[in-house]
Amino acid sequence: MAVNRVPVLKRCRSLGLDPIYLGIDKKSTRQLKRANRKVSEYGLQLREKQKAKFIYGVLEKPFRNYYKKADRMPGQTGENMMIMLESRLDNVVFRLGFARTRREARQIVDHKHILVNGKSVNIPSYLVKAGDVIEIKENAKGSERYKAILEVTGGRLVPEWLEADQENLKGTVKELPNREAIDVPVDEMLIVELYSK
Repeated sequence: MAVNRVPVLKRCRSLGLDPIYLGIDKKSTRQLKRANRKVSEYGLQLREKQKAKFIYGVLEKPFRNYYKKADRMPGQTGENMMIMLESRLDNVVFRLGFARTRREARQIVDHKHILVNGKSVNIPSYLVKAGDVIEIKENAKGSERYKAILEVTGGRLVPEWLEADQENLKGTVKELPNREAIDVPVDEMLIVELYSK
């Protein structure tokens, strides 16, 4: 399995991204030493794609597959793709506040700590649907790990399309998100332009 081992803050600096979108409260004080050269149109499109891939922790091939699937769906391709990325199980676990970062959410899903509608799911890319109930397994609920996570994520705002019950480590997907509800700083139209060449 491919693993991204690039230091997070370094990658955030190079993409011009605030680490808070990844669930990291640290700020890098170092400035990126880059000559003030003009970025081409292709360069801008590529940076937006890399930003989206980095935020959601998706590699190139699955990301391209999301684009192809979004292209076949009715409506705008860019919006469809962002909605699909946002409704990945690892992202929903992160949004509900059951993990500090999306990487940690992915690990929690991998370790079979998540139940979707009462069934164990260990696929981070599983797409949730409206009405799905996501919860932490009963035997993992009492662990120190989740107490520590809830202390950190307790004040985090849960999006309107989700309903979180942090006492019982349970959440419900009220509806699939629309583009306005997704607060990720990515211009998906540039990604669509890049892939439609």
